[in-house]
Amino acid sequence: MPAPALNPFGLIGLAVMGQNLVLNVESRGFPVSVFNRSADVTEAFVAAHPGKHLTATKTLPEFVASLARPRTIMLMVKAGAAVDAVLEQLMPLLDRDDIVIDGGNSHYADTERRDASLSARGLRFVGAGVSGGEEGARKGPSIMPGGPASTWQVLRPIFESIAARVGGEPCVMHVGPGGAGHYVKMVHNGIEYGDMQLICEVYALMQAAGMGTDAMAAVFAKWNDGELQSYLIEITARILAQRDPDTGGPIVDIILDKAGQKGTGQWTLMSAADNAVVVSTINAAVEARVLSSMKAARVAASARLHGPVQRLGKSTADLVPYLHEALYASKIVSYAQGLDLMRTMSEKKQWALDLGGIARIWRGGCIIRARFLGHIAEAYRAAGATSPPANLMLAPFFEGVLNRAQGAWREVVAMAVRAGVPVPAMSASLAYYDAYRSARLPANLLQAQRDFFGAHTYERVDRPAGETFHTAWPEVIG
Repeated sequence: MPAPALNPFGLIGLAVMGQNLVLNVESRGFPVSVFNRSADVTEAFVAAHPGKHLTATKTLPEFVASLARPRTIMLMVKAGAAVDAVLEQLMPLLDRDDIVIDGGNSHYADTERRDASLSARGLRFVGAGVSGGEEGARKGPSIMPGGPASTWQVLRPIFESIAARVGGEPCVMHVGPGGAGHYVKMVHNGIEYGDMQLICEVYALMQAAGMGTDAMAAVFAKWNDGELQSYLIEITARILAQRDPDTGGPIVDIILDKAGQKGTGQWTLMSAADNAVVVSTINAAVEARVLSSMKAARVAASARLHGPVQRLGKSTADLVPYLHEALYASKIVSYAQGLDLMRTMSEKKQWALDLGGIARIWRGGCIIRARFLGHIAEAYRAAGATSPPANLMLAPFFEGVLNRAQGAWREVVAMAVRAGVPVPAMSASLAYYDAYRSARLPANLLQAQRDFFGAHTYERVDRPAGETFHTAWPEVIG
């Protein structure tokens, strides 16, 4: 009797994301071996999908033995210690050139450490960002694999078949070596934080203007047919239209205003600080989530700290076009900051990230998928690899949008300040825009202060760049 055929793909970790990825891979004609720490979960999953080309395994040796060489194994387990624990058990069972893919939200530095460890044993390790949630995993995610270039030809047929597609193009590419894949996914999540917070600020302004949730839903639905078309705008319209079955009222009104986070936004901030890159919109979004978690303190403060009556001074019909422009402009800034961070890190690590290509694979499958990502991809394609825009805001398309929108953007932020409606991400985006376009900033005074108390020196506008000077400042008395 012939031995059973070996499978081309194996997956460890059968939580919801793992299960959906398995079903996606199998549906594209690739038989899959599966393993979960709890054998009952493995057996129940395979039993629930009769007729599928799935191989349930009870032990890791059995799992490894069921795979064709070079083995291709994807881990969908919780980031952190769990990944290291699985690798420790798995590595002794593998052979040279086998490929292990971490598809979780691991920190890129952990990925680079694991890459070095597996490479020393002749194994190949891939950190692959996977975005799109449960639905994306089943129907087509955006995939951002890093790791050795030699892995791409092995992974490409599977990954291109399971990825989302836009205009016939699969939303996957080999991002770069080492931890590049997980780094790009981290920045993707940081931009996602900014996107979500900006939408929430628009929602708060609509509330302050007296709009009901049905009217809001209609506005977001209309926006989703135009320049602002995106997954997040689409689901916002659906959320605002949803009714609570218990009360009959809008479900959004009975959801507690305490936001959670899993850490990727904070990782983005720490990397930006390490690389001296401004990501003020993302920073404001992370801080907004932190402030939202301080519910008891906010309730207590609301009875003691005074502010204006929340009136915006515009009819809803007049306000909506202004909000559209402010949201669009702020969104551009959020992406500009994220792309600047990726560019800076790419240069530092010599990853050679293709920012236009990354924008293309974000057009489908992922949480931040949006129509205007096509304009970002085109901005980098048109400029070419040798002369990419120094900042996304300077690409001709986005320069035009920002110049068009900046008047309404200012009016919205001013209205919010006057009404006491917090719009931290939108305000941070506008401040970044104004600072970036300023030929002269008040940092000359700051340098004078530094020189006064610390003799840090300064440069002069009337002398060659690089020359430094120090002033003998008068002594402070008293």
